[in-house]
Amino acid sequence: MQRVLNISILFLALGFTTACQSENTTSEKMNMDQEMNDENNQLDTATFGAGCFWCVEAVFERLEGVISVESGYSGGTVKNPAYREVTTGRTGHAEVARIVYDPSVISFDELLEVFWQTHDPTTLNRQGADVGTQYRSAVFYHSEEQREKAEYYKRELNESGAFDSPIVTEISPLINYYPAEDYHQNYFNNNAAAPYCQYVIVPKIEKLQKVFADKLKKN
Repeated sequence: MQRVLNISILFLALGFTTACQSENTTSEKMNMDQEMNDENNQLDTATFGAGCFWCVEAVFERLEGVISVESGYSGGTVKNPAYREVTTGRTGHAEVARIVYDPSVISFDELLEVFWQTHDPTTLNRQGADVGTQYRSAVFYHSEEQREKAEYYKRELNESGAFDSPIVTEISPLINYYPAEDYHQNYFNNNAAAPYCQYVIVPKIEKLQKVFADKLKKN
């Protein structure tokens, strides 16, 4: 639990630093941008790989400001891959969650904090018993701003010793994305009693509820 607290404190400090160091950013401009965002209801998208996409979906769909989460595949070379192909590890795809969110409610920085605290980013091509390149830790960025933030936090977390081993999270551009089959969508909510959900996903949600209680949806 102490490590979780340390990472949260570090994210708060780093978030404050990046806000202070942003070029051409003033409080007046930030207020104007916030007002425009609220008026236009502008949404953004993040795509994360953190092991089985059932887990990632279940975590992020519970956050306030997240509009929708879809399980899918990204980072591979095969067009329109099927689950059975991805599980071989030969298509190059990672299981990912495509997260549509409202930046006026939850920031990309906050999503990154949840991302790095709800899986092990130090194990290469593995999360627990799920082994293979399809389970790799990855941030597939949608913009240069997302790339810069992901690389910045990864570097600072490594330098701070937040984890016992170096973070191996891949940070790559989102050059393709394919939705997973329908039976993978909303998997935990539809199959909460399944053994995998009980033994793997439930502990992640319990951790989310303890560490990020202030970021959860109220309903």
